[in-house]
Amino acid sequence: MLIQVGFELVFYCPQETPMILMVNVHYSRASDLVTPDCLTTDPKTPITAYRDGFGNWCTRIVAPVGRICLKSTGVVKDSGKTDAVTTSARQHALQELPEDTLVFLLGSRYCETDLLSDAAWSRFGQLTPGWSRVQAICDFVHNHIVFDYQKARPTRTAWEAFNEGVGVCRDYAHLAIALCRCMNIPARYCTGYLGDMGTLPPYGVMDFAAWIEVYLGGAWHTFDPRNNVPRIGRVLIARGRDAADVAIATTFGQNTLESFKVWTDEIAESMPQLRQA
Repeated sequence: MLIQVGFELVFYCPQETPMILMVNVHYSRASDLVTPDCLTTDPKTPITAYRDGFGNWCTRIVAPVGRICLKSTGVVKDSGKTDAVTTSARQHALQELPEDTLVFLLGSRYCETDLLSDAAWSRFGQLTPGWSRVQAICDFVHNHIVFDYQKARPTRTAWEAFNEGVGVCRDYAHLAIALCRCMNIPARYCTGYLGDMGTLPPYGVMDFAAWIEVYLGGAWHTFDPRNNVPRIGRVLIARGRDAADVAIATTFGQNTLESFKVWTDEIAESMPQLRQA
């Protein structure tokens, strides 16, 4: 299947404003790009790029005074298969874990393992280690948090989501990640595109999505505590310890986000026409 992905962000900046953007499809899907999702700016602005410590593709600009439109659209070829389910994947003993997974055991900005450790062990400590334990954590988070865009808050942490019982997809991800880490399971935060393909209406307003990956059985596996069912058409943009590592836009100066649009649509394979915003 072909999926057209993209976004349009419009900022107003009262002064020149440096920005770091993390908006391009992840390098692991580079071979699937039928049409590259090149970033454009209006007015035209110099762009530089680099890879961060997690391998994510980052873009730097200095937004000029006034209004700037940032846009990207591309076409991704996808297998159309749902997220893999590997119920036999086992949990590793700590001493067996590869060194590059260890950072995803530690507490981070939005994932307070110290505060959640007792709650995690009391709820999940007696469960069989491995896939079923992670699924139990995702089941708990999915049922514990009530999804509510109106109560979204960019500063909400896993501990706060646990106590408040409300949030959006990033809050589900942060709480599940923190609980997994408390149980000595490496877990990392993912952001990207996830459309409504394969689901029943009604459909909500499209946005960037958040999910998690956990390290079991010698590999990273996708879990989605927000939706809590395998989905199709998931397109990764970036991975990190939590949302602080993979912000779509990090701005260094006063600004106003005036418009925010995201699209993720299946298109006919014979007609990969790019959407015009």
